[in-house]
Amino acid sequence: MQKTEKITTSELLELIDKPNIHLVDVRPVHAYNGWNLPNEKRSGHIKGARCLPVKWAKYMDWIEIVGSKGIMPEHQVIIYGSNSEDTQTVAEAFLRNDYKHIKIYENFSDEWTTDESLPMEFLKNYKMLVYPDWVKKLIDGKTPPEYNNDKYVICHTHYRNHEDYLKGHIPGAVSLDTLELESPETWNRRTPEELKKALEAKGITHDTTVILYGRFGFPKNEDPFPGSSAGQIAAMRCAFIMLYAGVKDVRILNGAVQGWLDAGYELTTEETKPNPV
Repeated sequence: MQKTEKITTSELLELIDKPNIHLVDVRPVHAYNGWNLPNEKRSGHIKGARCLPVKWAKYMDWIEIVGSKGIMPEHQVIIYGSNSEDTQTVAEAFLRNDYKHIKIYENFSDEWTTDESLPMEFLKNYKMLVYPDWVKKLIDGKTPPEYNNDKYVICHTHYRNHEDYLKGHIPGAVSLDTLELESPETWNRRTPEELKKALEAKGITHDTTVILYGRFGFPKNEDPFPGSSAGQIAAMRCAFIMLYAGVKDVRILNGAVQGWLDAGYELTTEETKPNPV
């Protein structure tokens, strides 16, 4: 395997805005979005970097993801992350796919994040996309970052598919069908009175922190309701309606069910009954 060249902070700073040079962040998505990792003084990612987490390199369609980001074999790729093992793993994945111009930047945590003059950026509303460890802390009675409340509800969302919830859900989550918040005739949100009643039946008021997630699935054409397999879309629809209804703190679990499992946590089939307000 070709040896990968290392790059210094000053060299990276000179190359960062040049054409056909791609900076790739291989840390978890939530770190790229804006959540702090240990030993990082500033949160977010290097300005202009593309998100390509190391775990994606294990996917069969990884090279298609790379191509969709406009990163071509003739371009120069600079990889950085939170440890050398992850950056080397991704570098080797690039090299196996005939990318020849690969460099690694190893000083992100100790040099880039500690120097306020070096450009970083993050998603403006990253706090709305939480990650599995954040939710696990909440369940365990701990206080995750950017959370200042004493009541929360976790919702496993779906469309006409309660069986999806029973198949396995995050411990403590309640089942939420989009039709509880939407009209089955029009798919528009229900009336304010109906929404208030539906949300309170789940234990949700304006000052409740709500975490929504679903299970990703591929629609089946023979299914009379193909959307019933798209739990991730159900979560987004319910989030928008809750915000409209006045719930102030609505979060989405980034990665949904698969992200929870990838983090090493288990699902339960034990049904949770909501505590109505």
